[in-house]
Amino acid sequence: MPAYNRLARATMLALVAIPGCSWAGDFAYSAFVSVEHSDNIALATDNPASSSILIPGVNFAYRQLGSTIQANVVGTAEYLDYSNSNFDSQTQGTLSAQANWTAIPQRLDFSIEDDAGVQPVDTLASNAPNNRQQTNVISLGPILHFDFNAATRGQVELKYLNSYASKVDDFDSSRGLGAFRVIRDVDPTTQVSLNLESQHVNLKNNTAGPDYTRNELYGHYVHTLKNFDVDALLGWGYIDFKNEPSASKPMARVTLGWRPNIDNSFSVTGTYQFSDAAQDMLLQPGQTIVDSMTNVSTNPLDLINDPSRGINTGSVVVDSQVYLDHSVQGTYSYRGDRLSITVAPLYRKLSYLNNPTFDQNEKDAAFSIEYKLRPTLLLTGFGDYEHTQYTSLDRTDKTTRFGVAISHEFTQHWSWRAGYTRQLRASNAALQSYHENEFVVGVVYRR
Repeated sequence: MPAYNRLARATMLALVAIPGCSWAGDFAYSAFVSVEHSDNIALATDNPASSSILIPGVNFAYRQLGSTIQANVVGTAEYLDYSNSNFDSQTQGTLSAQANWTAIPQRLDFSIEDDAGVQPVDTLASNAPNNRQQTNVISLGPILHFDFNAATRGQVELKYLNSYASKVDDFDSSRGLGAFRVIRDVDPTTQVSLNLESQHVNLKNNTAGPDYTRNELYGHYVHTLKNFDVDALLGWGYIDFKNEPSASKPMARVTLGWRPNIDNSFSVTGTYQFSDAAQDMLLQPGQTIVDSMTNVSTNPLDLINDPSRGINTGSVVVDSQVYLDHSVQGTYSYRGDRLSITVAPLYRKLSYLNNPTFDQNEKDAAFSIEYKLRPTLLLTGFGDYEHTQYTSLDRTDKTTRFGVAISHEFTQHWSWRAGYTRQLRASNAALQSYHENEFVVGVVYRR
């Protein structure tokens, strides 16, 4: 059975395994067919090979906000047929899903979270069609709620987590997580909590690294107003490796958001904590998927669900290694009646605890501009610059990507889109520099 089919089957079985529940919510989908042409499909330094790709696929979204079931699901599946005989056709997909079953109101829930995506096999190599793999991380388990008083409540969680990659078995793991939380509602806009979490990680490949236990104690403060919000987490993290030295560091994750008016918004997030590739793919406590019913759209800025662009391959190092993540990310958005602008700078430093090979500093700046020529005719420009330095490898990659697109919704259900993308990489590593021109046109049917 193909890797993506196994991932999708496992996820759907988990989502429907909740007994005695009726799944009646909002469902939307879009079916698409696009044709893409690249003049350097393998992103090679020398002798670039061109290829056209026929890509049929489907996007889907499901949302239910009932008293018993709450669910939010966004997914994409597509089939890529290459005209270049050097590459086999492939099926790939993404899925972000959250579901919660309230078994006993205000007492017992059962939650499921799943994230499936496409990541590189070798992060240091270019994004060729044969350098892609499916990954999946799933978390599920019961949540027990109890009250101390009218404003303070407790929460106990037991979770089983599993991570899987179709080609790199160093990523495969089974995990058990236990958490105890004391949560207090200070007022209608402010909530504080004290959280204790312990997670044991068992790697399925004995050569992937040592098994370990990750313990965290932290306070969490959330303050939400009409135009300003704060989400601050401060505490301590401890990693106990089997037969390896332990590690201990303070942990912090702070997000500030400001909306001075209806058109403008700013946010900045700073992070300093232990993490790993599988943990990063899941949502942090309190986070939710962006409203799924808005994600099946023709918006060409939506790089996850834009039908004519297809599924983006990520840049995660798919392995078992634990790293210290120091990062700062900002976002500015302007949303007018006809003009929309987004700017998103990022700085991130990853320091691996047991193997420094992938230690890296990343600086990234992305922007997008969207202008409505007419209510149903959209012109888009976008750009991204990424500077990645691998400190242990003495390697630096500078990648630039920019392009334009136009989309037209000519009926309530039908739309088309055409776009051009140019990307270039300059690297001091041998045979890792490249340039590519990509043209794409697609037709979408939405329900």
